[in-house]
Order: sequence, then structure tokens, then C-alpha cells
Amino acid sequence: MVKVKIQIFDPPMCCPTGMCGPTIDPTLIEIHEAIGQVEKEYNGKVKVTRHLFGKDVQPFLSNKKVLSLIRENGPSTLPITTVDGDIIKSGSYPSYEELKNLVETQLNTGGRR
Repeated sequence: MVKVKIQIFDPPMCCPTGMCGPTIDPTLIEIHEAIGQVEKEYNGKVKVTRHLFGKDVQPFLSNKKVLSLIRENGPSTLPITTVDGDIIKSGSYPSYEELKNLVETQLNTGGRR
């Protein structure tokens, strides 16, 4: 039933979500909440997967577009967000509104942008 696959390629962090330690980056809380809200709202039609650089390296190596962007611009290009394999954002996390718009576009166009 999943129709839209979003992958977020995270920079190196202390744990898979980055929400650990004495201080938590508010940006990480926002993306965590945005992902949960979009997945709940679209009830199985969207799947968001996060990959942590250094701990889950295979998806970085398997995605030629992501790997190329990192090679060209270095690690500062992380995080990178892809929708159905296409890079749609790099250098920062998408907002809830951006995620929702991406999902709507994919569902309404059948994946054609």
C-alpha cells in the first residue's frame, strides 16, 4: 500500500534519531514530529526511512545520486531528503509542510514531477 517512499540521509549523530545526550537539537525534534505526523496522516501510503551516516552506510553507497552529491559538496550537504529516489532537499531537513506537499504531489501525479 506504500505509494511514496521518502528517505532521509542524516549526518553523523550519537544515536539513530539524534535525540539523546544532555542537549537535543530542536531541529531533530521537529523532523521527528513531522515524519510521525505525515506517516499517520497518510495512513500507510507514505513510508519515511532515515539512514544515519556512519552507522547505516549501505543506503548512502547504494544511492548514486546521494553519494555523488556528498562527494561533490562534502558532508555539509547532509541531511539529504529523497522522494522515490530523487533528491528534493539537501543541507537541511524538510518541514512538515514540505513533506506534506511532496507526498501530495507524488500521490496526485502518480510519481511524475
